[in-house]
Amino acid sequence: MCGIVGYIGERDCSEVLLNALSKLEYRGYDSAGIAVFEDGEIHVEKAKGELKNLKEIVDANKPDGHVGIGHTRWATHGEPSDINSHPHGNKRVSIVHNGIIENYKDIKKFLIEKGYSFDSETDTETVAKLLDYYYEGDPIDAIIKTLKDVRGAYALGIIFKDFPDRIFAARKDSPLIIGVGDEENFIASDVPAILQYTKNYYLLEQGEIATIKEDRVEFVDMHKAPVKKEVQVSDLDMDAAEKGGYEHFMLKEIHEQPDAVKTTIAPRIIDGMPDISECGLTLEDLKGYRKLFIVACGTAMHAGVVGKYVIEKLARVEVTVDIASEFRYRDPIITPEDLVIVISQSGETADTKAALKLAQEKGAKVLGIVNVKGSSIARDSDMVIYTHAGPEISVASTKAFSVQMSVMYLLAFELAYAKGEITEEECKRLTAELAKVPDVIEKTMECEHDCQRVASKLIKAQSLMYIGRGLDYALSMEGSLKLKEISYIHSESYAAGELKHGTISLIEDGVPVISVATQSALLEKTVSNIVEVKSRGAFTVTVAKEGEEFNSGLNDELIEVPALEDVLMPMVTVIPLQLIAYYTTVLKGFNVDKPRNLAKSVTVE
Repeated sequence: MCGIVGYIGERDCSEVLLNALSKLEYRGYDSAGIAVFEDGEIHVEKAKGELKNLKEIVDANKPDGHVGIGHTRWATHGEPSDINSHPHGNKRVSIVHNGIIENYKDIKKFLIEKGYSFDSETDTETVAKLLDYYYEGDPIDAIIKTLKDVRGAYALGIIFKDFPDRIFAARKDSPLIIGVGDEENFIASDVPAILQYTKNYYLLEQGEIATIKEDRVEFVDMHKAPVKKEVQVSDLDMDAAEKGGYEHFMLKEIHEQPDAVKTTIAPRIIDGMPDISECGLTLEDLKGYRKLFIVACGTAMHAGVVGKYVIEKLARVEVTVDIASEFRYRDPIITPEDLVIVISQSGETADTKAALKLAQEKGAKVLGIVNVKGSSIARDSDMVIYTHAGPEISVASTKAFSVQMSVMYLLAFELAYAKGEITEEECKRLTAELAKVPDVIEKTMECEHDCQRVASKLIKAQSLMYIGRGLDYALSMEGSLKLKEISYIHSESYAAGELKHGTISLIEDGVPVISVATQSALLEKTVSNIVEVKSRGAFTVTVAKEGEEFNSGLNDELIEVPALEDVLMPMVTVIPLQLIAYYTTVLKGFNVDKPRNLAKSVTVE
């Protein structure tokens, strides 16, 4: 959500800012703006809607300068509009902001009493005006005083009229990096924004303030004490952040899953056994855990549900899966004997970060499973396993889900072995089967044309249903989420056995029901549920293992996937579910990579 960029150097600042913002469009936004120094004045241009709207304005009235900040906004306070777009401020100070200021109403009331007026409905404008109120010639002093008054989450890019040769930055809970170039420097909320200019960057930590000049970057803490930092080097490349010939990032990322899974699991298989000791977890540690909590949001939570089924089946350890936003408020019973696993693609998910903190306060160790190195969750967790998926640009998560599941399998196998529930021989057999999965995923992609055909029959649906049992139910939840979030078709997932407890009343002629039926031990019962909906007029689509026999006429559409043993089937079953969602959205003419109202990284609660 929201994108921040900033530039200081000899290049055309407007051009750099707009280009950098274009690399952050995947984060989700509804308006954009830039503020550039021109002839000693702060020149601001902003516009509601897509970045191209801002580009048209800038092209017509281009600020000629070499220092500035930019922003793509995802509305939290105030409707999307030109006025509510960032940057905010006045002739003396201008800021861009990611996050939420929780006490903005109190600050606004205070400033109005001091004679300030406000143009927008945003919480951000209160920070800009508070900076102006405290500014008496020293920007750092003004920033420190302002941040002491502010409660909430923020990443800030700031420019002061009196200092046209520098940018200031600060953060708390929202990510921000400082890109380091040759006689030029940058700020950005994510690495892809600056990749074409530099791979070198500093991570701005909580409560730190950066002064960015053309030739150097200086850091201080909230007491103005200097902070020394080491330059980080990104392992991403421009090709990974581009479409590479695919029509959309989502399709590219679906097809990247075999490599992503292989890159994630291969280094963690040693002598045929799973080995996640890199994070600090030993077999003795695993043996000692009483209970596991898996905490995540959205797609990551569904990966956690797969983990729950597999861990409980193989390791016989109790697992509770929680939506992060609920975990915080239900006062969970956690002890130091428990392990809390938090899963997040970005490593910046606000509710998941709060759950992590709560778990540590209760004395539990936290294992973070994240994709972004140096992210907040990666840094704050007691232990971390990186998923090595590379950048995921499309808002709808695909390859991140697959690599999260693959880590869950490695953990389940090693935990089961540590607990003595499976032998070394069985552990090696399961691990060998997992190692084959990337090739099987590649073969599963052959169902793409079948998925296109199914999609063509879903585009007029007003509502549909996904059903499954066991691991198939976990996958039906993910399939339903994928479809609804990008195609805007109302979709729900249900445990197939729950149909007759109320939801079968929704079935009438032509209502699509997508059944996930890959679990051999449960197939007979799932088939009976398909019969129930078919007899009531449903249009039935079934995802099943190759070679399974079904009664004639039971399935209007059948999509077959390569057969693995039941416990591993989610790794291939997810492919057609992703492709159905993708092609349905394409056929409906919607923006696949940037669905309305959604953001890639949810950094506010």
